Amino acid sequence: MSAEKIQPDSAFVRRALPQRPDDANKGTMGTLLSICGSYGMAGAALLATKAALRMGIGLHKLALSERIYPIVAQAIPESVYLPLSEPTAAHTERLLKEMQSADAVLIGCGLSLCDNTRTIVNSFIEKCKIPMVLDADALNVVAENPEILKNAAAPIIITPHPGEFARLTASTPQAVNADREQLAAAFAKQYGVVTVLKGKGTVIAAPDGTIRINPTGNSGMATGGSGDVLAGMIASLTAQGANLFDAAAAAVYLHGLAGDIAAERLGKISMLPSDLIDCIPAALKSCGAE
Repeated sequence: MSAEKIQPDSAFVRRALPQRPDDANKGTMGTLLSICGSYGMAGAALLATKAALRMGIGLHKLALSERIYPIVAQAIPESVYLPLSEPTAAHTERLLKEMQSADAVLIGCGLSLCDNTRTIVNSFIEKCKIPMVLDADALNVVAENPEILKNAAAPIIITPHPGEFARLTASTPQAVNADREQLAAAFAKQYGVVTVLKGKGTVIAAPDGTIRINPTGNSGMATGGSGDVLAGMIASLTAQGANLFDAAAAAVYLHGLAGDIAAERLGKISMLPSDLIDCIPAALKSCGAE
């Protein structure tokens, strides 16, 4: 399977970023609904939310378990919260109603794999009318029946690491890493989803066969939480109106560039995913974004 390969650079990022006119307000810069976090995984929701905000989203709404609400809300005063007794199947209709006032949805970061998560993910794939970013446990739900992606009511971006992609394709991480570009391109085409296969030289594949190979990033980013940061970044650009494929590629480039800046400042061993978020502004500025 042949695919057109394009390597993102700072000029591409400048073109891909949504315009931010002088008269912009929170209502014109996009609304993102995130369904993330669970007891024991508050950090995933926190990292994804902070990253989304740093990427310029106008309004961020986070649906999360009320058990972790005090932790996350204290750390992030800028978000709007939808505390739920638990993000359960009983709340699916409420969440779908919230979707109607959003521009994109992020599902999965720290959500946990359970029947409630299965109901939410499957319902959103079949009923959601706006672009979605599926990460972490949302992908583990999809892995149980990848064919559901063909029933999607709206465009989807998936962000698997090699282990998650192996589950999606009934393969192994070793086999995935041995043929990353072709496998990502084939999956994107088969299921009609933008596929972000994370790792060294992250592959961003579009359903039309176009792929981008990301040149930024380093081994200091190989720690839990880095993927949550990336998911929040991609979802933020998507909600702001960027083309899905461009949003994914630009966010991946900026994510890696923030990692390179963090590594230069702190060293690869000591840097943390939260350091990536702190370096997003410098990454944006280095690409000429205001």
